[in-house]
Amino acid sequence: MTMTRLSTTTLFIALALAGCGEKGAEQEAANSDLAQLASVAGGGISATPAANVSGERLLAAEAEPEQWMTYGGSYDETRHSTLSKINRDTLQDLGIGWVYDMKKPRGVEATPIVVDGVMYVSGSWSVVYALDAQTGEELWVYDPEVSGEDAAKGCCDVVNRGVAVYDGKVFVGVFDGRLEALDAKTGEVVWSQVTVDQSKPYTITGAPRVFKNKVIIGNGGAELGVRGYVTAYDTATGDLAWRFYTVPNPNKEPDGAASDDILAKLANETWGDTGAWTTDGGGGTVWDAIVYDSVNDQVLLGVGNGSPWNASIRDPEGDGDNLFLSSIVAVDADTGSYRWHYQTTPRDMWDYTATQPILLADLPLGEAGAPRRVVMQAPKNGFFYVIDAKSGDLISADAFTDMTWATGVDENGRPIEVPAARSLSEDYAVLPGPTGAHNWHPMSYSPDTGLVYIPTNIWPFLYSRPDPADPVKSNWNIGYREDAGWPLEIPAGGIEGMRGMGGGSLLAWDPVKGEARWAVPFPVPFNGGTLSVASGLVFQANKGGELVAYDAETGERMWSHGLVGGPGAAPMTYEIDGEQYLTILSGWGSTIAMIYGVVFEDAVGPETGRVITFKLGGQGELPKPLETGIARSPKSAPLGDEALQAKGLRLFAANCQWCHGAFAISSGVLPDLRWSAITSTEASWDAVLRDGALSARGMVSFGDRLDKEETDAIRAYVVKQAWDAVARGEADAPMSAGADVGAH
Repeated sequence: MTMTRLSTTTLFIALALAGCGEKGAEQEAANSDLAQLASVAGGGISATPAANVSGERLLAAEAEPEQWMTYGGSYDETRHSTLSKINRDTLQDLGIGWVYDMKKPRGVEATPIVVDGVMYVSGSWSVVYALDAQTGEELWVYDPEVSGEDAAKGCCDVVNRGVAVYDGKVFVGVFDGRLEALDAKTGEVVWSQVTVDQSKPYTITGAPRVFKNKVIIGNGGAELGVRGYVTAYDTATGDLAWRFYTVPNPNKEPDGAASDDILAKLANETWGDTGAWTTDGGGGTVWDAIVYDSVNDQVLLGVGNGSPWNASIRDPEGDGDNLFLSSIVAVDADTGSYRWHYQTTPRDMWDYTATQPILLADLPLGEAGAPRRVVMQAPKNGFFYVIDAKSGDLISADAFTDMTWATGVDENGRPIEVPAARSLSEDYAVLPGPTGAHNWHPMSYSPDTGLVYIPTNIWPFLYSRPDPADPVKSNWNIGYREDAGWPLEIPAGGIEGMRGMGGGSLLAWDPVKGEARWAVPFPVPFNGGTLSVASGLVFQANKGGELVAYDAETGERMWSHGLVGGPGAAPMTYEIDGEQYLTILSGWGSTIAMIYGVVFEDAVGPETGRVITFKLGGQGELPKPLETGIARSPKSAPLGDEALQAKGLRLFAANCQWCHGAFAISSGVLPDLRWSAITSTEASWDAVLRDGALSARGMVSFGDRLDKEETDAIRAYVVKQAWDAVARGEADAPMSAGADVGAH
C-alpha cells in the first residue's frame, strides 16, 4: 500500500455532542445544540478531531445540512438537502470553485463525504483521498494497491461508490475484497479484514455503511460465480459482529451465521438440489444498496441476481423462487437476524437485481393521509415499489418504464410474466435489458415536491438459450448466448441503428399516485445520479458531459455547465463559512462505457477521475479533454476465412466484450482492439492473450481457458471488425501495405 500526506492545519478541540434519543423535546434539544455547534465550526477545516462522527450525530444528520456525513446524505438516503443559497436567482453565478485530479483513470462513481471542512472520497482502484473541502487541497491519499490481475474479477470496471466515516476512521471496501479502516487524520490503516474468499471472483465496489458501532459491507461477482452475503464488523476492532447469507449453501446446511434459521425455514426449499448454483454459489450478491432504518432499527439489503442468470441452468430440477435473489431483505441491526423480505423478481432469469438505491420516507398513505414510513425502490426490472418499512407489506408496484417481460403485478405482489420471456423457447428481446430500467445511479426524494427523481435507462437484450451441442467457452457464466443477435458483418447504418435502440431519462416519479410527473429524455443510458435541494432544483450530470439543474416541479432546464469525462456519480452539496458548494465526480469508465461503447459516437480519452466542485462566484477552469491519439486504421491484413471469423465472434462475445466492448467497439476506457498494435502480428497477440504480458495492467492471460486456435479466431474477428469499419467509412485504410497489412 502507499499513502501520501500533506500537513495543513492542526486539528484540535473536541466537539461536544448532545445525546440523541427518541424524537421529541430531547431530540429537538440535541438538534438545536448540533446546529449551534455547526454554526461556529467554520473556517475551512474546523478545529475538531478528524471525522468526529458519532452515532448520535448521524441520527441527527438533518440538523447539520452543511455536512454530508453518510453516503445518501442521511440514514434515510433521500439525497435531499435543505441548503438553499444555490437557487434559481443565483444559478447564473455558479461556477468552478476547485478541481482535484485523482491519481488514476477509469470510472468514478462515489459520493464524497464532507465532515467539518474535510472531504473524504474514493476513486478507481479503491484509492481514498482526504481533501480540504473549501480549497481542494490534498491532505492525504491512501492507495490499497489493488493488483491488475484482480481487475479481471470485476464485471463493470474497477469502480468504488464511496466511503463511510465514523469515530475518527474512514472505512473503504477495497475492490479485491478487503474492508479497511483508515485513520481519518493521517490515512494510515487502523485495521484490515479480508471479507471474501479471494480465490473466487469476488469484488467490492459498494460503499460501506456505519450504524451502532458496526460497519457493514457486501460484495459482487455473481456474473462470474459466487455466493452473496453481507458482513457487519465492529468499527473499533474489525471483529466480525454478524454475517447474513442471501442464498443457501450448496448442501443446505447451517453456516453458523445469522441467516441460518431463515434459510432453513424459508429459503432452502425454494432451491433444487442440483444445477450450476451448487458449484457457482447461486449469486445474490449485495453489491450496492445497504440502508440503515433507524426508526425500526433494521438494515435493508438490496439483493442481486442469480448465478447463472438462466434459472434453467442454475436450478434445473426446481421451480421455486430461489430466495432471496432479487429481493429487499430486512434484518435486525444488532444480530443480523431476518425480519422480512419482498422479492421483486421471483426466480430471476434476466439479471434483474434489487440492489438499486433504497430510500426511506414518510408518505401520506395512512388513514386520512396520515404519514406511513415506507421503503422505496426502482430496481432493474422496471417497477417502482413502495413497501411498508416495518412489516415489508407491499403498498404499490407500478411500471415506470416500458417492459416486455411482465404486464403488471398481481394481488399477491408477484409480477405477471409474459410466458415467452420466461420460457425462452425462442430468442426473445427483453426490455429492460440487464443494464436495467434503473441501475446503481442514486435517485433522490424531495419532501417539498413529494417526487422521486430517477435516472432511467432504455436498452433491450436478446436472451437466447445456449445450444448444449455447440457450447462456447465463456468468461462469464450467465447461461445465455452472449453473441445472440450479433451479425458477423455490421451493415452500413447498423451502428447508428444500434445507438437508436437505447437511451435514458431523468424521471420525476410521484410515489403516492404511482405515476410520472415529468421526464427529460437523453440519447444514451447510464446518466448520473440525482440531488434535490430545498430551493426547488434537481441536479444531475449526463453522459453528454454536463451538469444540469432542473426545476424540481416541472423539469425545465434552468442551468448547465460542461464537465470533462462521462459523469455517472451523483452530485452532493455542503456549506462552509456560509458558502454553499456543489460537488460531482467525473471520469471515464463503468458498465456502459466498457461494454456498450457502440452507443457513443466518439471514443473518449482515458480521463483521470476528478473531483469537480462548484460555488457561487467560482472562476475556476476545467482541463481540456484528452485526445484519444489512436490512429483508426487496421494493423493487420484480413485473417482466416469466414468460419474462423465467425468462431472468433462467438469467443469474443463470451470472453472479451465485457471490457473491450460489444462488437469490439471500445468507448476508450480500454484499448479499442481494432486499432491495437497487438493485432499486427501473431507473436504480439499471443504474448498478451496467451502469455499474460499485460497482466499487471489488468489484461490477464487467457491461455489457461482458450487454446491457440481459439485465440487466433478472436484475432481474426477483431481484424475483420477493423476492415469492416474501413468499408463503412468509419476508419482509414493503412497508408501503405506491407507484409502484415494488406488491401481488404
